[in-house]
Amino acid sequence: MPEAKLAREAELCYATVAMVTDWDCWKTDEQHVTVDQIIKTMTRNVGIAREMIRLAVPRLREGPSTCPAGCDRALQGAIMTAAGVRDPSMVARLAVVAGESSD
Repeated sequence: MPEAKLAREAELCYATVAMVTDWDCWKTDEQHVTVDQIIKTMTRNVGIAREMIRLAVPRLREGPSTCPAGCDRALQGAIMTAAGVRDPSMVARLAVVAGESSD
């Protein structure tokens, strides 16, 4: 899940929403679902996902300014070298991913 790692580096909260379309893929004793059933389920899931986003996005404004799980501070301990002995050129290179949190 590279997107989860990228979200962590950007100090963003991240959640996965997974919606099953082929629910029998692990079963051997039942008839397999058809492509039509999968498309029907996927179409229904798209509607559910859209509704979830429609309801969730306005609530993001209501959230706290800091993340209770610490996502917005995930890199605070990322650079362990004491500030006084850090190589300035390396600090500049790392600023893209650890700028504010490197102190």
